[in-house]
Amino acid sequence: MHLQRAPKALLCAACLVLGGTAGGADLTGTVTYTGPLPQRAKVPITIDQYICGKDKDPDDLVLGPKGAVQYAVVWIDNPPAGARWPAEAPKVEMDQNGCVFVPRVAVVPVGGTVDFLNSDRLLHNLHSLSKDNPSFNRTQPRGRTIPITFTKPELVTITCDLHSWMKSWVVVAEHPYYAVTDAAGAFRIAAVPPGKYRLRMWHEVLGDVSREVEVGPQGAAATFDIKTLKAPVQ
Repeated sequence: MHLQRAPKALLCAACLVLGGTAGGADLTGTVTYTGPLPQRAKVPITIDQYICGKDKDPDDLVLGPKGAVQYAVVWIDNPPAGARWPAEAPKVEMDQNGCVFVPRVAVVPVGGTVDFLNSDRLLHNLHSLSKDNPSFNRTQPRGRTIPITFTKPELVTITCDLHSWMKSWVVVAEHPYYAVTDAAGAFRIAAVPPGKYRLRMWHEVLGDVSREVEVGPQGAAATFDIKTLKAPVQ
């Protein structure tokens, strides 16, 4: 079986696009994977099959048409001087629905809060594998919202100990020049002031890649075409 293909209909939370300060232009682009596709079996499910199903497609590399990569994080590594989040930070939610985290990757400002939800008719738990932020391991019945505030910049892995295949990522960001790719592999970082920047891309199995980009008054476009896997896939 090939890597999971992105469905046509996406929940709006699956792609988080965050803008910068006013007075700039859009930095847009795409992330694609054009390397060989390994064959992979479905992930077996041995618990709570009445909700979770009997198996599932691996979701660590979700590809759309022409190798479009969903859930890649793209950001400006050397942001403009004085870059900061707006006073009203965006609301960030991460649900557990069908025994998967939705979205798989979310961006939250430093000092911001993620509202973790549980839409499933069963018990989940939230377990963070964090280093700089306080770790947590909380049981979560259906319908209960658990707000977690993240105070240090970090890439935090979130798992569910009751359902071992479940994994997600919270990117705790110091500035708003971040985006997460959608089902078409596209990203948009809004209101970037003109200048030369180092643009970085991270994905859990494609690794960390950077490139230089110059943003003009009309904005700029950048692409990441990845041909090799940097980490084992499920």
